[in-house]
Amino acid sequence: MSSLPFKFKEFTVNQERCAMKIGTDGVLLGAWTSVEHNPYNVLDIGAGTGILSLMIAQRCHADQIEAIEIDDDAFEQCAENFENSPWADRLFCFHASLLEYIEAVDEKFDLIICNPPFYTEDYKTKDSARDIARFSDAMPLEHIIFAVINFLSEKGKFSIVLPFKDEEKYIEEASLIDLFPNRILRVRGNEKSDIKRSLIEFSYSESPIKISELIIETERHQYTEDYINLTKDFYLKM
Repeated sequence: MSSLPFKFKEFTVNQERCAMKIGTDGVLLGAWTSVEHNPYNVLDIGAGTGILSLMIAQRCHADQIEAIEIDDDAFEQCAENFENSPWADRLFCFHASLLEYIEAVDEKFDLIICNPPFYTEDYKTKDSARDIARFSDAMPLEHIIFAVINFLSEKGKFSIVLPFKDEEKYIEEASLIDLFPNRILRVRGNEKSDIKRSLIEFSYSESPIKISELIIETERHQYTEDYINLTKDFYLKM
């Protein structure tokens, strides 16, 4: 993956110090997450470059957007990206683990967003920062649910992107704390590929689930109309 700055229409993300670079998952979640309930404050769990927080800042007028990042270099880069953005006065990055943040902060958020680590295999690389960013033992999904219990406001929404294979299990686990899926977006790379990702939006209100599917490409670098419509406010070439 490139370490060059990633330029969006309204902001630039530096990423050379972050183990995980800008990827499709984060951009999709940032563009898809609902802000129609006009959140006053937002929590971004495991911010990395800060891309999710920056996208939400562009899309809504939330007064306070807080991001948590445990890795030293990623934290410093995230804070730098926030400072250099048009919304520096609304964006804050905290250098802490999720559990440290839970212990220190007593606040409710109207929107919680998370692009968590996916990989649970025993395999590790020689790059410890990349391992922390990629492997879910650094941020177990159970810890994320625990954070949502602590931080989600009564009428708030929680959005997360997961491997499709984990969708059903995570919905079951969320139901244990009375969190219900309201919207699900299932993502395929192309029309012939398997579903790879599920974007899920939860709240404490139970309602019929709105399930939709997104195909990213018709062929290599030829994007579908649905993908273009979802991301065109961000990507320079859309």
